[in-house]
Parts: sequence; structure tokens; C-alpha cells
Amino acid sequence: MTPEWQNAKRIVIKIGSSLLIDEDGRLKDQWLSSLIADVAQLRDRFKEVILVSSGSIGLGRSQLGLESGALKLEESQAAASVGQIRLARAYEERLKAHDLIAAQVLVTLGDTEERGRYLNARDTMSTLLKLGAVPVVNENDTVATSEIRYGDNDRLAARVASMMSADLLILLSDVDGLYTAPPGSTKDAKRLAEITEITSDIEAMAGEVGSDYGSGGMITKVLAGKIATKAGVHMLIASGVDEHPIKTLFEGGAHSWFHAHGNPVTSRKRWIAGGLDAKGEMIIDDGAFHALLAGKRSLLPTGVVKISGSFKRGDTVVVFNMEGKEIARGLTSYNHIEAGKIMGRHSRDFAKILGYRGRPEIIHRDDLVMIWDASK
Repeated sequence: MTPEWQNAKRIVIKIGSSLLIDEDGRLKDQWLSSLIADVAQLRDRFKEVILVSSGSIGLGRSQLGLESGALKLEESQAAASVGQIRLARAYEERLKAHDLIAAQVLVTLGDTEERGRYLNARDTMSTLLKLGAVPVVNENDTVATSEIRYGDNDRLAARVASMMSADLLILLSDVDGLYTAPPGSTKDAKRLAEITEITSDIEAMAGEVGSDYGSGGMITKVLAGKIATKAGVHMLIASGVDEHPIKTLFEGGAHSWFHAHGNPVTSRKRWIAGGLDAKGEMIIDDGAFHALLAGKRSLLPTGVVKISGSFKRGDTVVVFNMEGKEIARGLTSYNHIEAGKIMGRHSRDFAKILGYRGRPEIIHRDDLVMIWDASK
């Protein structure tokens, strides 16, 4: 077991349709049971697990009697609406057998791209993990259109791993890693054990192999690697064909390891600090200023004395001290109207002021980057 395996606290596992469903569109019951047994072992090691699962369209199309091959968008959505019920039940039953709670999370592209919805999705999954549940994530194919859908769950898994600041993303595939050429196409094809950087040559090695039930191939896994590693998330591609694929990995099974650049926290902070345009400003009092300087503190509304700009929940705002010096940037938990109502107030008053309880922090510490320079 590598140190990264040992240290990974939050793991995202992506399960492809071809692993989960047989050629007749039936669920591979024994295989799924073995995977969930592996997940239970991870939980016993005090690791948080998020599953990103394909399969709803494949399960639904067989039940609806749709022929193999490409489906129209409306047929895919109809199949997904039928198959998602069966898929959710399958995960619930198998997780329950290990005294684990299954939670279904359906997302669309906008849930990870539009910052307000991004925070909502992240908060929901963070709460589920805190309460001990296992989130099972899938793209909401029943409402996603061809223009906005991810199109493959490899990249969806990478977005989820990035959003949740995961330590590790595992893509289970029908091959045990990335090869220099499609396996079997030439005797010189070799598996790459480690990829430190995804170059154009690496992308060129990825073939576009799919199936009736899956929309991705190796190229989508490499593109997922670019998303994950840039966000500070290690990623590996491994075979999921045999039962107990995660246990096999822990015991030294073959895989391709994609090294992350930095870690999820520093990558996320860098994104907040320099990658987003600020939509508003907040001025805080000296007490709040010194609390932030002490480190590991969220910004509470009680310390905010002035708010300016027009911003939505999830937008970036700049934080100034009473001397007008910029000290931090962060993603606000409230829009400018709500923030104006609760500034200077205690969280116990939020329900009366806003009509709902809301978060106690106006900027959570995970969404706050200190940029204070005392020399300026």
C-alpha cells in the first residue's frame, strides 16, 4: 500500500456501466455486493467514501425494451428515470447489509459550475459524510440536456472529487490502467505505472473505446485526470472487472497512478485567491480581523461592519480591515441583501431576520484565503 493510499481520508470511486451491467442490461449483483464489501472495509479504516455510479440508463433501457445502440436524448432520459430507481435500490440494499446508509445525489453540470449551486451540493455531501452516509452520485440524466450534460461519469467524478476536496479519485475500468497503445493491439503496449504530468503525448495514448452502456473511453479518463490533479486530487485507473476491485488495489493490484499537483486545500485556496473575479466587499472590525489572523477561523457576521457590491451566494468577495487594507478573499455564504441584514448580528437571530436559520459563518474558513501582508 502506498503512502497516498494510507493517508487518503476522502476517496471518490467511479463505477462504469460496463462493470455494473451485463450485456443483457441486468445488474451484476455479485460484483456490486463485492464492491460494497470493499467500501465497508474502507469505512472500517475511518475513510470517507463517495461513489459516482453510472448505470441508470443501461438498467432502464432493458426494462423499457429499448434496442442496443445510440439512444435519442428523450429515450436516454426516459431510461434514466426508470433505471435510477432500480440503481438506488440496489445500492441501498447492499449498503444496508453492512449497516451503512445510502444517499442518492443527482447532479447536473451547473451544480459544479455555478458557484451558488456548487456550495449547496458541497454542503449537502459534506453533511451526509459527517452523518456517516455514503453518497451515491450520478448525473441527473432525466433533466440534463445534450448541451449541458457531462456526457461521461469519469469527468463528473473528477468534478465531484475536486468540489469535495477529496484526497483520491479511483476510476474503475475494464483495463488495469493507461497503456502506451490499446492493450492487445501490439506486443509493445505497456502499462504506465505512474504519470507525473498529463502531456499531449499522454493524451494521444488514450484510445476512445466505449460500449452500448457506457459513453466514455480511456480518453475521458485522462481528461478526468487533468481536472482532478489540477485540483490537488491524486487519481488512479484500475481494473474493476473482477470482484473486490478495491481490496485488490489495497493488496498491490496493477493500476496507473496520476500524481496531483499540490493538495486539495492549497489548490482550492489558489483558485479562490486568484482565479475568481470579486463581486463585492466586506469591512470587518478589529476583533474579527485578529480572529482571522489567528488562523483556522471563519468570518462571522458579528464582525462585519459594512458591505458593498451586488453578489450572490458563492460569489467571491474581498475582505478589508478598518484601515481599508485588503486582508482576505472568500466565497460568501449569503447574497448581498441577506448579508446586509445579518451583518453585526449573532447567528441565533438569523431565523427571525431571514426566515430560515442559515449558516453561522458569512464566509466559512474552507472558503477563505488570507492574503494579509503586514508590511504594506
